[in-house]
Amino acid sequence: MADNTDRKKATGLDAIETASKDELQALQLQRLKWTLQHVYNNVAHYRASFDAAGVHPDDLKTLADLAKFPFTGKKDLRDNYPFGMFAVPREKVVRVHASSGTTGKPTVVGYTQKDIDTWASLVARSIRAAGGRAGDIVQISYGYGLFTGGLGAHYGAERLGCTVIPMSGGQTEKQVQLIQDFQPSIIMVTPSYMLNIIEEMTRQGIDAANTSLRIGIFGAEPWTDAMRSEIEMRAGIDAVDIYGLSEVMGPGVASECIESKDGPVIWEDHFYPEIINPDTGEVVPDGEEGELVFTSLSKEAFPVIRYRTRDLTRLLPPTSRSMRRMGKITGRSDDMLIIRGVNLFPTQVEELILKHPQLAPQYQLVVARDGHMDKLDIVAELRPEISATLSEQDVQQLRQQLEHHIKTFIGVSCKVSILPANSIERTLVGKARRVVDNRPKA
Repeated sequence: MADNTDRKKATGLDAIETASKDELQALQLQRLKWTLQHVYNNVAHYRASFDAAGVHPDDLKTLADLAKFPFTGKKDLRDNYPFGMFAVPREKVVRVHASSGTTGKPTVVGYTQKDIDTWASLVARSIRAAGGRAGDIVQISYGYGLFTGGLGAHYGAERLGCTVIPMSGGQTEKQVQLIQDFQPSIIMVTPSYMLNIIEEMTRQGIDAANTSLRIGIFGAEPWTDAMRSEIEMRAGIDAVDIYGLSEVMGPGVASECIESKDGPVIWEDHFYPEIINPDTGEVVPDGEEGELVFTSLSKEAFPVIRYRTRDLTRLLPPTSRSMRRMGKITGRSDDMLIIRGVNLFPTQVEELILKHPQLAPQYQLVVARDGHMDKLDIVAELRPEISATLSEQDVQQLRQQLEHHIKTFIGVSCKVSILPANSIERTLVGKARRVVDNRPKA
């Protein structure tokens, strides 16, 4: 214990950030055993899935034994909506967050007070890894609300001892005004929106490289090293990557270190990562690309066991900290799109389209880049039996209703076009091409 205390005093880091591999793995095994028993005792879904797979928490003797246990997927969370995956009584849950959902079935996550404290501490650790320190002013431009980004960043910045500007998203001119007036040294925002802020500064005649900002902590969407370079050059800041997802915790599951900027360090004392072959489910060695899977090690209200993130990446060896890093996310093993930080599945759009009896179950999502921001166009078509009977005004009203429903239920703005029957491209076997992604490749 004395050694760990001395180490923390010497580095300013949590002792576990510089622990040996043996120390880290001993803690992971201890916490993993507790988590498996916790969910088996308190979550009906996990008890049933473990029993069906013929495994019991007592079967975990080593970290490698985790591969014996079944995966958790987004469908499991939706099937147990809203609180069926909670491992504590609802009365002990102090906060809930949720992803977007169209038919009342988003994925809902919960936190005990201890979970909130852990989350705040890990985001504080992430901000510190990015170069933040107590006393810094942090402008948080992630959205607040059911989305985990805003509040997750907020509590972490406060935990570190920073002064928080809870700006939330949007209002670009006001974002610039507050940067000018309040002089923050750190901004937390999506990288694409940061480029919008930089362009607004340019429009106002402000030199973006000569503001108070020195660090940008960017997440909620994939971004390339080319975008990092552009932001750093134009804004004169260090651009650092933060990773998280609500099902596992929120922002702060992993974060880059400013001294290396070589991929987000996974905070392995709280989240155990695996990379699997997305087709077979087999665990692959570190360094090999596959699908990222997480098991939480300390969460009380909403633990997850082998949660399939669907993000394709690889695990890299430790550098600036004692824990492994994530490589750049190269894609998804499912059909989810990320549009301006919002997770969107084509099937969510399909559900809303089918609520309108005039529309056929054919549609296409066309994604493009408008400047630095993603743009979504949705093309739907009328049913053949009514295609010729609707007036132009009727079609216009239908288009507006669908745009409104997509914004309300999914949380992303889009432009909807409604075409006559049989207008959308089909393949030779009659299937529609659901997604056309015209964004530049990394």
